[in-house]
Amino acid sequence: MRNPSNDTAGVTAKADSSLPAREASEPLRTCILSREESPREGLIRLALSPDGDVLPDIRAKAPGRGAWIGVARVELEAAQAKGKLRGALSRAFKTQDLRIPDDLGARIEAQLQRNLLDRLGLESKAGHVTIGGERLDKAARSGKLHLLLHASDAGEDGAGKLAQAWRVGSDMEGSGRRGLTLPLPRTILSLALGRENVVHAGLTDAKAAKRVSEALDRWLHFIGPDPAPRPCETGSQGASAFPPDGSQNMTNSTEGL
Repeated sequence: MRNPSNDTAGVTAKADSSLPAREASEPLRTCILSREESPREGLIRLALSPDGDVLPDIRAKAPGRGAWIGVARVELEAAQAKGKLRGALSRAFKTQDLRIPDDLGARIEAQLQRNLLDRLGLESKAGHVTIGGERLDKAARSGKLHLLLHASDAGEDGAGKLAQAWRVGSDMEGSGRRGLTLPLPRTILSLALGRENVVHAGLTDAKAAKRVSEALDRWLHFIGPDPAPRPCETGSQGASAFPPDGSQNMTNSTEGL
């Protein structure tokens, strides 16, 4: 599975380098389209409903045989349009009697976003998320910050100052460490964390940062970089911060599973 770099909103998020490495014995799965192997946490599982509908199973909880994909949405939809997805799914599920929703890519994207927001909410309730400029600055400078996130409408000055504090606190001055600008506005980030006006957020627990980073990686990899960003709605928004159309849809559909 491809992993882009870690500088803009359409890229893989990496938490603090002190996080533990993956176990060598972690089970691998094969993407039915690319045939590349990857740990299952980095892939997306598709399941077959009792009625024969192919549906996303982001948490890999649905019973029965599953099919795994590790490609981005644009590649998935291209394979679907050419009939390659149907063939790959028929082989994986060992049946021709299946239906692929026209909006499968949109459903997967919505579930991946929901999964990330749910994870952020859980970590917030557990006390692993810090918000507020002063508290984040203090956590960053004291070396307690493991992952730094910014809303898409965060001001560049505020994000830059926190990133600088993070570099200082982690002895990485002069590096490109800057945190990650999410393709989500502050309204959605605030709802996820159950707080008001959340513009910046940080994970102060290493394991929590790893969990959030993994959920974020899967979502950002699937939506891919936005090839044609929309114009900034306010002066504080960066062009790289905007999501492709539909990625702010917060629905979470697993009908029939």
